[in-house]
Amino acid sequence: MNTTQPASPRAWAAAGLLATLAGLAVGHLVAAFAAPRSAPLSALSDTVIAIVPLEVSHWFIDLVGTLDKPLLVLGLAIGVAAAGYGIGRLWRTRPWPARAAIVAFALIGAAAAVTRPGLGAGAAMPSLLAGAVALAGLQWWASRFDTGTSTARRGFLAAVGGVAAAAVAASWWAGRVGPAAVEADREALTLPEPDVPAVEPGPVAEFEQRGLSTYLTPNRDFYRIDTAITVPRVDVDTWRLRVHGMVDRERTYTMDDLLGRELIERDITLCCVSNQVGGDLIGNARWLGVSLADLLAESGVNAAADQLVSRSTDGWTAGSPTDLVFDGRDAMIALGMNGEPLPVDHGWPARLVIPGLYGYVSATKWLTDLELTTFDAYDAYWITRGWSTPKPIKTQSRIDTPRSKADSGTVVVAGVAWAQHRGISAVELRVDDGEWTPCQLSDVATTDTWRQWLIEWDAEPGDHTLTVRATDGDGVPQTSEVQGVIPDGATGLHSVRISVG
Repeated sequence: MNTTQPASPRAWAAAGLLATLAGLAVGHLVAAFAAPRSAPLSALSDTVIAIVPLEVSHWFIDLVGTLDKPLLVLGLAIGVAAAGYGIGRLWRTRPWPARAAIVAFALIGAAAAVTRPGLGAGAAMPSLLAGAVALAGLQWWASRFDTGTSTARRGFLAAVGGVAAAAVAASWWAGRVGPAAVEADREALTLPEPDVPAVEPGPVAEFEQRGLSTYLTPNRDFYRIDTAITVPRVDVDTWRLRVHGMVDRERTYTMDDLLGRELIERDITLCCVSNQVGGDLIGNARWLGVSLADLLAESGVNAAADQLVSRSTDGWTAGSPTDLVFDGRDAMIALGMNGEPLPVDHGWPARLVIPGLYGYVSATKWLTDLELTTFDAYDAYWITRGWSTPKPIKTQSRIDTPRSKADSGTVVVAGVAWAQHRGISAVELRVDDGEWTPCQLSDVATTDTWRQWLIEWDAEPGDHTLTVRATDGDGVPQTSEVQGVIPDGATGLHSVRISVG
């Protein structure tokens, strides 16, 4: 029999939790239709990244690697949910402090959103609306269901939970086919054929060995490292690329302007400075775009401008040496990747690609601004966070297969090596403490891509250590000195322990 009695503290806590989750879901739904980066959890996560001390940031990245951003968002979501749970219990006895707590959380989220680069005052709306939904939900509970029957209270909880679930589903839909989506723009774009096609690497660019990284990395498998909690969604029709700073003439380009220029196609390997020895934060793609040097030359670059600062639509910055843009390498503004328009995750509609430099100083995604300046005048995003000013990518090699076990007899050991813009001239393998043995190398067309290597090993039963080292195109061997990724990239030789049966 249902009886009318005041709700228990647990019921109040559940009401607070569900009202908070419903508010979050509605806030994220509104953001999905307008500016996804203004969603409460996204804006809060971006703010945490911006203000957390460097030591804490480096420690967390070392601890969890590429899971840092998902875990940050999850942690904040759990924290907000826990706050909602506590606010529900508080409202039962002290409603006004509980109301004040909801308002405070909404204002914090709004402040986080409006202070993010590229977002205006309108970015406060998702967080304010989230707070309003949570406040209204708990007020409704207090006025109608606190002293209602247990059946009525369960109905309330189900209704609010349904609102939250519906908002989450609608957010998912809006992010893919709604007004904030960009996939329709990408699919509508047909890339022109390149005016200067990529040079094919040769008949043996692929060893086609199982477990070996392919010469070209599929877009779905290409690594993604950036600071964006929510991937920027750029409207290509309103997108502009501005060139300014220490130039004779400021210029602005649209997508049509870039597509109407001479398009070059190049195979270039990109690598993250956070890539550990033997790591997978590296990939090789065929990029289509326009020459960066030619584009900048139209503005008349001041000879004293030694830094090119590139900015993303979300405010992220990278600083590249200007002389490396004009030294003849295939620095480009990429519009296509492996035969299709840039994927959203990889910078749609345009990104920077400068061979021979780590991504944090050369590979700006969602590119919107190029400023000619000096290194003395400006420090880009990661430079202010303890990383080094631009240095060349270090020579590295990796064993892809085998990784742990092998049968006795002839075993194919294979992997990739890279030293972008210097190239790879040799790769050697050592078994245990034996001699270094030369490996077979794949064909390559330029020095800007990685190179596959392969060797047949007569494996005997037991445990063995395989170690690989590369030599770059200048004849300099890969160093065995071990260094972490901070401040300018990891060094050391990649080894794997193999159990042969």
